[in-house]
Amino acid sequence: MSSNLKLSEEMSAGPARLRVDVYGSEPLEHVLDDMSFLDYRLADVRIEPEVTLAEPDVVWHQDAAKDISYDGRRMTFSGPWPAGPIQKVVVTMLALRMESVGLHPFHASAVRYRGTTVLFLGGESNHGKSMGQIEACRRGAMLVSTETTVIDETGRAVVGSKEPFIKKRTEGTERADKAAPDRGVEKFFGTMPSWEIHTAPSNVDVVVVPAIDGNFDPSCAAMIPFERQFQTFHSVQNYFLLNELLAPGFPMPIVDTDALRAVRADFVRRFAERPYFFVRAATPQVLLDEVDRVL
Repeated sequence: MSSNLKLSEEMSAGPARLRVDVYGSEPLEHVLDDMSFLDYRLADVRIEPEVTLAEPDVVWHQDAAKDISYDGRRMTFSGPWPAGPIQKVVVTMLALRMESVGLHPFHASAVRYRGTTVLFLGGESNHGKSMGQIEACRRGAMLVSTETTVIDETGRAVVGSKEPFIKKRTEGTERADKAAPDRGVEKFFGTMPSWEIHTAPSNVDVVVVPAIDGNFDPSCAAMIPFERQFQTFHSVQNYFLLNELLAPGFPMPIVDTDALRAVRADFVRRFAERPYFFVRAATPQVLLDEVDRVL
């Protein structure tokens, strides 16, 4: 493998830091030219002006046979990789570093609505968190987050992504099964409503697990402790990509451990003590009608 260090770059998500070192024969200005996917998935990722970490968390040896491995701390790419898999690994590794400083990315949107912070949880099925958020904002809610809500150890939503959809998938992550991002908005709303942003950290008061399907009759049920924790665990596990291929024949290395899962499950247990409601509805409008009844 080449020992020619071409780039050492540090990224941050709040107080969490991640260093990426790239070795190869070609010049490189940044690890990733487009940071929009990282912001979409982790709320606010920045390139730091200086590298402060003593050791890299991700290493990429470009002039080598294609491979990927994880040694329990460091992810190592070898060979030619498009930007898509690299950005997915950066998200996962940054999510691990965020957890280590007490920040938990949730696959969930959130709004400040009628004096409460409502979290629309993308749990096991993930059917309606974006449309629920858009309809709540259409009714006057302030936006806390779209794709990802970062929640601290006390249960406060401290930061969130602000784009409701990813507009363009990077090379290596294209998906034919994903509908055009604005198609649901056209179907349910005609045009995207505007909204104000709520920036101050706020305690999550109510969690809604939405299920939007045109065949559903409306229903709303309070959830028991097991299913509250089950759905929440799905949401926070979403960032570790343990069920994904990075490329044909290359699964995402397993970054999880029993110890990390136990700590995560304990956080989930504590977070899930607040009210949760499972809401079925045919449309986002009916979904919010049901939410209005429990607020």
